[in-house]
Amino acid sequence: MDAFSVYVMVALVVNVCGIIFIVETLLRRDGGSGRIWSLSFLASMLMTISYVIWYALDGAWWAVAVGNGAVVAAGGLLWLGSRHYNGRHTAWAMWCVIAAVAVCIGSVAVAGPDGGDWAGAIWMFVGVFAFSALGAIECARGSIAAQRTAWILAGVLVVQFLYFVARTSAFISSGPDSSLFDMWFGTTNTGMLTVIVSIVALSVTSVLRAARAPVRGYEGVRTARAAGDDILSSEDFRSAVDSLCARAAVRGELVGVISVKVGDLDQISTAFGSDVVRTITGVWTGGIRAHAPSNALVGGDGPPMMSVGVLVVSPAEARRQAGAIYRGLFDDLGSVSGGVIPVLGVGVGLSSTAGFDAGALIALAESAAEEASRSIESSVLIGGEDASVAADYPGVKR
Repeated sequence: MDAFSVYVMVALVVNVCGIIFIVETLLRRDGGSGRIWSLSFLASMLMTISYVIWYALDGAWWAVAVGNGAVVAAGGLLWLGSRHYNGRHTAWAMWCVIAAVAVCIGSVAVAGPDGGDWAGAIWMFVGVFAFSALGAIECARGSIAAQRTAWILAGVLVVQFLYFVARTSAFISSGPDSSLFDMWFGTTNTGMLTVIVSIVALSVTSVLRAARAPVRGYEGVRTARAAGDDILSSEDFRSAVDSLCARAAVRGELVGVISVKVGDLDQISTAFGSDVVRTITGVWTGGIRAHAPSNALVGGDGPPMMSVGVLVVSPAEARRQAGAIYRGLFDDLGSVSGGVIPVLGVGVGLSSTAGFDAGALIALAESAAEEASRSIESSVLIGGEDASVAADYPGVKR
C-alpha cells in the first residue's frame, strides 16, 4: 500500500472508533475517566486529519507539528484516563502530558518549513513509547486491573512501547531513508499498529465504562436518590472526604473510608431477571445509608461501588463499622430478594495507611473491596493490611 492509502485507512478506523466512543460518552453523560478517554480519541482523530493534510498539500509543514503533538496527546490522555479510573492523582500527570505535547509541537516549529517530513520525530517517538509504558503499568494495577479486559490493553501498549523503542533506535542508527527503517518501521507497519491500538482501546475502554455504567447512568442516580437526598454523587463525595481529611489532619484524627462492592448483577439478571436486580440494588443502596453511622458521609451513584466516609477513634472502630455494614446488608438482601444474594465485598481505607488524601483513601478502600468480593475467606478486608476483620468479627465470614 502507498503512504496515502495507509493514511486514509488509519483515518477511517480511528475516526469511526473515536465517533463511537464520543457519542456513547454523550449518551451516558459520562464523567471522569470516560471524558478523558474521549479527549484521547479526539486527539487521535486530529492526528489522522493532520497527517492526511500534510501528505495531500505541499508546504503544509504545520500539519506535521499538529499531528506529532496529537499522537503524543492521545497516548498521554489514555494514560491519564486510566489513572483517573484508578482514583489516582491526575494534576501532575496532566502537566506532564501538556509539556510533552508542547515539546513535540515546538520542535517542529523550530525546524520550520525546512524541517522536512521527519521534523521533531525523535521527540514524538519518545513521547509515544513513554506514555505507552506508563499506560501499560496503570492498566495492570488498581481498580482497572480488576477488569480482566484491561490486561489486553496493557499487552497492546507493551507491544507499542517495544515497537517505538526499536523504531527510535533504527531512526537514530540508520536514518528514516534506510531500507531497515522503511521495511520494519515505515508508514505501513506503523499504520497497522495504530489501527490495532485504536480498536483495542475502543473495545477495552467501552467495557471498562460499561462496568461502571450504573454508576454513571440514569438508573444508578435514580436508585441512589431514592435512598435519600443525603447520598452524595461520587464527585461530591470525594470533595467532602477531601474537606474532612483537611480538618482531620490538623487535629491528628483518623479518617476511614469504607467501600462496598456488589457483584454478579449481570449473572443474576440473566438467571432471575432484571426485576430481581432492581430490588437488590435498591435494598443495597438504601442499606448502606441505613447501616452506616448517622454522621457518616455516604457517596456514590449506584452499583457496583459505594463508599462511606467516617471519623474513627481507632482502626478497630473502623473494622467494627465495616463489619456492621456488611452484616446489615447481608441480612437485608436475604430477607427481600428471595434468597438471591449477590457477592458483597467491603473494603476499608485508613488515613494511617493512605495519608490524608481523599483520592488515595477512596482508591485503597475500593481496591480492598474488590479483593474482598473475590476472597473465599472473608468479605471484609482492610486496605494495606494482610489480616481481615474476620478474625475479630466471625459474623463476616462467608
